[in-house]
Amino acid sequence: MAAEPSERALALRTRLLATLIAPLLTIAIVLGLAGATLIADVVRRTNDRVLGGALGAISETVQVERGEVTLDLPPAAFGMLENTERDNVYYRIAVGSELLTGYADLPAPRINELSLDEPRFRFARFRGQGIRIAEVRRSLPRIEQPVVVQVAETLEGRNVLWRRLVLALLIGEVVLVGVAVLLVRPALAWSLRPLDRLRDAVAARDTHATPDLSPLKPGPLPVELRPLASSFDNLLARLERATAGVRRFTADASHQMRTPLAVLKVQVALARRGDPHALGEIADVADRLEHLVTQLLALARAEEAGTSPPVEEVDLREVAVAVINRRIAQAIDAGIEITLSAPEEGVLIASHRTLLFEILSNLVDNAIRYNHTGRMVALTITSGDRHTILAVADDGPGLSDADLARAGERFVRLTTSGITEGSGLGLAIAHSAAQRLGAQLQLTNTHPGLRAELVFETPKRSGATASPRR
Repeated sequence: MAAEPSERALALRTRLLATLIAPLLTIAIVLGLAGATLIADVVRRTNDRVLGGALGAISETVQVERGEVTLDLPPAAFGMLENTERDNVYYRIAVGSELLTGYADLPAPRINELSLDEPRFRFARFRGQGIRIAEVRRSLPRIEQPVVVQVAETLEGRNVLWRRLVLALLIGEVVLVGVAVLLVRPALAWSLRPLDRLRDAVAARDTHATPDLSPLKPGPLPVELRPLASSFDNLLARLERATAGVRRFTADASHQMRTPLAVLKVQVALARRGDPHALGEIADVADRLEHLVTQLLALARAEEAGTSPPVEEVDLREVAVAVINRRIAQAIDAGIEITLSAPEEGVLIASHRTLLFEILSNLVDNAIRYNHTGRMVALTITSGDRHTILAVADDGPGLSDADLARAGERFVRLTTSGITEGSGLGLAIAHSAAQRLGAQLQLTNTHPGLRAELVFETPKRSGATASPRR
């Protein structure tokens, strides 16, 4: 059973719903605040217009008769201010600082702050209540002091109207958000249906007895999900290739090891009977098995799946000297002379030393194995402007045209191998490792012999001093 993740993430539907609803709620709150402010301004302007009309009606009745200020309070002026909330209405008319009529304690303005014949509106407190005052200053003929006319009303009517309009706005926003939530959920379900199909296509693989690594078939997918499905299919394809490679490798390895193991069992039985040659045969078979296992491990490293190996600065001359040191005993036993032609100062390239050593070691091993006693194996390193070439040439029988086409296949014993013992893995290892290094391995018949060239493009630099190991 798969372990539960230590941290639980929100469901994708929940995240999307929250992502959609949160901005909607934010917009609703902002619109509500802006709407409430706008409603307050509209209510104020509307009621101020009525209050200003009552002020104008009263101020128009202020006249001068026989040198005295007179007025006639029209009932219609106060009727304009009547409402269902029964707001209180106050007024005050004064000539200078002298009260002519009205409420003496109504907050009086500073006369010099009032413009002539221009109404002014302000909020104030009167008898423990908030009020809105409309006031104007007038200048009458033959009257030295200015006349100030004030009309005020309490704010209950304004407040009730503001609350009603804001409540209507809030109800509208709540209904809008509620409808949006109801519509978003099925819309999300419809939008996520391709993802559900993709999930079901992946989950269906769990019901198979053997791993199903074929491409997914979730149906048509939106453009956002296609890279995910494509990457998953690519992963399945890589797993399929890796699994097939393991199966093929296991089958080939078991097939190749079966023969020497059978021979080993026979020789052990003969040794038990006292055959004097059995121990020598056992030693030969053990050597072949050791060589086969070594080659199998090298091939596994060369075909290792994953990214390209890390690049490092490698001296080709130093690698060639190391390979010669490793194969010199084999060459002496076979009666083969090994020569190296390379710049004394070394040749540096950007490569991977371990893989490069495996390639050259297998090429030299093949050149020794399939050569004639008394002949030569020549290693040559040349560096040009565009290519650096590491070549291994022998004086053996070479390869036929048919064998050249098959060279590099695993466990293939070429027809020109004769009776020489081998695993059929040397060239396969070299080809696989060369591909990982981005190099080209080229085989050419030289009549007599075979020339194997490992070609590297655009070397990093050449001619640097190096100290090859001997």
